[in-house]
Amino acid sequence: MQSYNEYLSLVNQAIAAINYPPTPANLYAPIAYTMSLGGKRLRPVLTLMSCEAMGGTAAQAIDAAVGLELFHNFTLLHDDVMDRADVRRGQPTVHRRWNDNVAILSGDAMLTLATQHIARVSLKHLAQAVSLFNRTAIEIYEGQQLDMDFETRNDVTVEDYLEMIRLKTSVLLGCACRMGGLLANASAADCDALYDMGVNLGLAFQLQDDALDVWGDPATFGKEIGGDIVNNKKTFLLINALQRAQGEEARELRLWITAPQAPSECKVPALTKLYERLNLRTLSDEAIARYNALALAALARTTMPAPAREAFATLITSLTGRRA
Repeated sequence: MQSYNEYLSLVNQAIAAINYPPTPANLYAPIAYTMSLGGKRLRPVLTLMSCEAMGGTAAQAIDAAVGLELFHNFTLLHDDVMDRADVRRGQPTVHRRWNDNVAILSGDAMLTLATQHIARVSLKHLAQAVSLFNRTAIEIYEGQQLDMDFETRNDVTVEDYLEMIRLKTSVLLGCACRMGGLLANASAADCDALYDMGVNLGLAFQLQDDALDVWGDPATFGKEIGGDIVNNKKTFLLINALQRAQGEEARELRLWITAPQAPSECKVPALTKLYERLNLRTLSDEAIARYNALALAALARTTMPAPAREAFATLITSLTGRRA
């Protein structure tokens, strides 16, 4: 097993080596821009780690890893248009730097490039890899639709929300882990355990993201703090606030989420304080810890060697305890 940074370096080298056509510039330049912004590259790193942990090599999985990262970034381009997000990884989003149409079409091209990379895996694994990728993609689209549906629903439960983030976010981490195992010829039981590990890590990771949107440091978070609050996104925190708030707190909460164009400089700190009074930071931390434990339990079911298992355990704990 290599270190996270060593896997990250392999991924970044492969991404930097992508040879985009020079024209039309407004199709490919936004893709190159997006992929140059870096990030944790969590999904491709998980793919490489899982492959090597189960006895394969990083070289066997690098094309699939890059494909999953291209796909992930394609979803972000479209998400940013839907959410009207201005900042991604500390830089202007594609629809802000160019325009909506460019972001949509460049995202479409990224999806095709992602599929091309997945299709480069060995012929032995091609059918299973493409099937896994396509199934995951459909689930992510389902999750995104649920997320948009929730914007106009007032009956969203915590269970509804967890299923939405499982689809929108977690299944891609599960796919990354299973893909690595598949390409290493791991057993069906090991691939299942790897998938469960990735899905539970994804749930913990998204819940952590929800918390960071409220309590994170804007200098390191890479996105505007309070974006979910401003947009009344049905997050774990808002749903629990709606269920827990009573009396004056309930009236205050309803006022803020129904007020037309409430100034963000007032709304964000007001709801942050309300969340804290409702003890939602503790509730969030408990949920994150629960899914972290489930990810570690799935990891323990794999037959990977102890050093590899320890590397995964360290990564899982660090990701679900991050502050950026």
